[in-house]
Amino acid sequence: MNGIRDFATGNAMEHATEVAAAIESSVESLVAVLERARLAQTPVIPPAQLRVLTIVAENRHTNMSRLAEALDVVPSSASRLCDRLEATGLLRRVADPRDRREVRLLLTTASRRLLTDLRQRRRAALSEVLERMPAGARQELLRALRAFEAAAGSGVGADAPAGDDLRSA
Repeated sequence: MNGIRDFATGNAMEHATEVAAAIESSVESLVAVLERARLAQTPVIPPAQLRVLTIVAENRHTNMSRLAEALDVVPSSASRLCDRLEATGLLRRVADPRDRREVRLLLTTASRRLLTDLRQRRRAALSEVLERMPAGARQELLRALRAFEAAAGSGVGADAPAGDDLRSA
């Protein structure tokens, strides 16, 4: 950890826990920027419903049991979320052509448009913050985030198309 300095104070951060605390603070700022972008959207979609739309967008073969598993909830809770989304025209349930006993969940044109708009709002909000940073700091941030992602090695979102991820919703 030698050589790592807190940009705000210039103090050396000797321990991984100090770096972790600084990252946690930065992540909270990042989440706040993303949340403001979500709240600026009309209509405002609650985070749990937005998560459902994101999961369905990432996997075209999502059914109720897969959705409940992905959300880590019981199927009846997932079904209630889908009821609300279906009532607002953001989700459709159709019989799975491979197994008529299964119900597939599909995005509507309105939900695809909503997700695209949210993605654009988030990127604009992030760009606004990044523009206030020196170019060198932006490049360092990008390198550090890529290194962190590689070190985490979790493969989180590996199935999602590059650049189209809304995981944090």
